[in-house]
Amino acid sequence: MIRLTELKLPLHHADEALPAAICKRLRIGPRDLVRHVVARRAHDARDKANIELVYSIDVNVRNEAAVLARFRKDRQVQLTPNTSYRPVMKAPVGTMRPVVIGAGPCGLFAGLILAQMGFRPIILDRGKVVRERTKDTWGLWRRGVLDPESNVQFGEGGAGTFSDGKLYSRIKDDRHLDRKVLTEFVKAGAPPEILTEAHPHIGTFRLVKMVETMRETIEALGGEYRFSTRVDGVDVATDTTGERRIRGLHLHDGGYLEAERVVLAVGHSARDTFAMLHEAGFHVEAKPFSIGVRIEHPQGWIDRSRFGADAGNPILGAAEYHISHHCSNGRTVYSFCMCPGGTVVAATSEAGRVATNGMSQYSRNERNANSGLVVAIDPARDYPGDPLAGLALQRHWEERAYVAGGSTYAAPAQRLGDFLAGRPSTTLGTVVPSYQPGVRPTDLAACLPDFAVAAMREALPVFGRQIEGYDHPDVVMTGVETRTSSPVRFTRGDDLQSLNTAGLFPAGEGAGYAGGILSAAVDGIRVAEALALSIAAA
Repeated sequence: MIRLTELKLPLHHADEALPAAICKRLRIGPRDLVRHVVARRAHDARDKANIELVYSIDVNVRNEAAVLARFRKDRQVQLTPNTSYRPVMKAPVGTMRPVVIGAGPCGLFAGLILAQMGFRPIILDRGKVVRERTKDTWGLWRRGVLDPESNVQFGEGGAGTFSDGKLYSRIKDDRHLDRKVLTEFVKAGAPPEILTEAHPHIGTFRLVKMVETMRETIEALGGEYRFSTRVDGVDVATDTTGERRIRGLHLHDGGYLEAERVVLAVGHSARDTFAMLHEAGFHVEAKPFSIGVRIEHPQGWIDRSRFGADAGNPILGAAEYHISHHCSNGRTVYSFCMCPGGTVVAATSEAGRVATNGMSQYSRNERNANSGLVVAIDPARDYPGDPLAGLALQRHWEERAYVAGGSTYAAPAQRLGDFLAGRPSTTLGTVVPSYQPGVRPTDLAACLPDFAVAAMREALPVFGRQIEGYDHPDVVMTGVETRTSSPVRFTRGDDLQSLNTAGLFPAGEGAGYAGGILSAAVDGIRVAEALALSIAAA
């Protein structure tokens, strides 16, 4: 088949316009077009008066070789790539079972790939199965009751379960591992459209069932899950040459699990695990992350600003945005994890702290759009010298937010107009906040570093000129957003093992090597393959 890319048609084109455009682009007659399948569809709304759909199409044509020869220098007319996945090996008989710590997207796909290769992995997670975890999460949102081991961050499915379920990233991978991820999700019950949409998403409710189905697949292949099992220590042996190697894991209940190869996929909020590993001598370094707030607008404002008269078109769906501004104080303010038609959720995993995140269902039909409005920070500038200093910074501002919200897990919130004017909010306006268990109007400047406040005050009017209504005075800002990514990186070598400890494979967001569901899942596949190849090389 031939892959034809960047084929553009008007948003309201007729069905027959697509095959006609294919024939025109390839300079063939209608009878020479045997079959066509949409491989990918996006939209270009930069000119909202003339929105276009942008297609990648796989086509069968008569005399394919002649067509390819005619377009041999055209990058938009190429052979369709082979995106099928092939395991790197089969597990040797008698191999010690590998262990995966964490059942989020990275751990899930590391476990799945290891199981498909026959390694019968053991998967540990400090939280609960996804449905029990969902009940505990709702306990915080509805009643203000936090379970530190079962919440938005910890438990089956990881933090991505309570998110927009975005399934796209900027990773570049010639092996098309992202396609493997999407294909497995569809097998587990995701809508087939995620294979063709340029910006696919799933949403929380669908993710819950998919995670359960994938667990059943792993177990059917000989894998084993152990929930409510936290790893509190790592047993390391040092040989006569000084090389460190994993021997086993100490569990929270006093148990011990022998292990030679371990995938570390604990997510970006396993702060106690980070500290334990640092104390045990594993190579770790500070990593940049960001801090800010969640900002909410009525979704209709965003739709009209982005799509004009075509706002509400079902092909376009709820509008998204991605914006950034480089400020005069040297900081960058940008949107993060934008959730169309979603809600702001409580995302803390520690008592006495407030952290926020965004979530959407597949329908994306809630009243408001929300996004992180965050400011990039850098270890060398903001917390030098200590690889764990970023954790302390996060905790400090989460504690301030907890107090500002009334010390009940309500979140501090402020009208945008008051934030720009430097005065506390005493009431909110026409934009109704979605955060549960509720918000308390206050002054967000007390919950953020001064440099972040100054940068956001500079950036908001700029964003208002880009998106109509973005800096409306009644827009709601809710604090604080601190969990944009892991503040540490567990450094690994070319073989994807810890830089100073053989047998430990740091992976995913928590280890500092991914950002989002798709990239974390792809990293899980890569690490599972590296683990398998390390056995073959032993």
